[in-house]
Amino acid sequence: MDVSSVNTTGIVGYADSFSKAVTKNVIVVLIGISITYINASLIHTFSKHQIFYTNPRYILFIHLVTNDMIQVSLTIILFVISFTIYRINVSVCCVFILLALFTTENTPLNLACMAVECYIAVCIPLRYVQICTIKRTLMLIALTWTTTMLSVMSDLFITLTTQPLDFFHSQVFCLRRNVFPSPLIPKKRDITYSVFLVIVWGTILYTYFRILFAAKTASKDAKKARNTIILHVFQLLLCMATYVAPQLLDILQQWFPKNRTDSLFAYYIIVQILPRSVSPIIYGIRDNTFRKYLKRYLFCKDSIL
Repeated sequence: MDVSSVNTTGIVGYADSFSKAVTKNVIVVLIGISITYINASLIHTFSKHQIFYTNPRYILFIHLVTNDMIQVSLTIILFVISFTIYRINVSVCCVFILLALFTTENTPLNLACMAVECYIAVCIPLRYVQICTIKRTLMLIALTWTTTMLSVMSDLFITLTTQPLDFFHSQVFCLRRNVFPSPLIPKKRDITYSVFLVIVWGTILYTYFRILFAAKTASKDAKKARNTIILHVFQLLLCMATYVAPQLLDILQQWFPKNRTDSLFAYYIIVQILPRSVSPIIYGIRDNTFRKYLKRYLFCKDSIL
């Protein structure tokens, strides 16, 4: 849940040729536009139909989609900046980094919430309507943002107390470690992420095995929920690759010393962009109801609904 999406833009520390730099930026921007278009279509479909915006499951899903869309947009902006402007004002960089951290840390927590919703729907169906209300779902989303803000804003507060005000008017290459340079921050981050790891993985594994047990004796819906949890686990594994970003980057640099920029670019795509393309697959394609309405929108048949 680190912002290695931002850190990996540091690949320009090893000079690329002009044509290669342009190619990488075009690839990243095109991928970003594609993901944003798909996610925007999902958000539009969600907002136009009561069957979705009154259902806690789809509310959690669209929050994840919106969060991922913001995260992808921010990382692409930082990627392009790293190749063009290179150095920006620390205060501006702080805003980008903080927003990127909020959205990056939100993803695993949101996946855990979605797993709990699946568990309640399958294992406690008679109490689902009482437990999973719209109000409680919105409160859960607010709690998620509050948790990530408390985790992330401490970086800013530590920096404010340890750095002179002139530091925030200086120009830096926009990396987390450059705008939040205190040695206390990595230690705090390790503790926070360890706690998040335990909570998120504990929730995912508990709900998966409970649903797995229910799927052996219950309906097809239980088996579908089990498969959805498996996809959550896959997405979570991709997102959590950022936990070991420094180690992975060191390994890549050791394995491909002559192709550092290319290997780090591939790392950026796989670790930062790919996980954000999984959400549309889980609900936009697998979910029969959402797929039906989404196809009508994509084929310009929205007026018949």
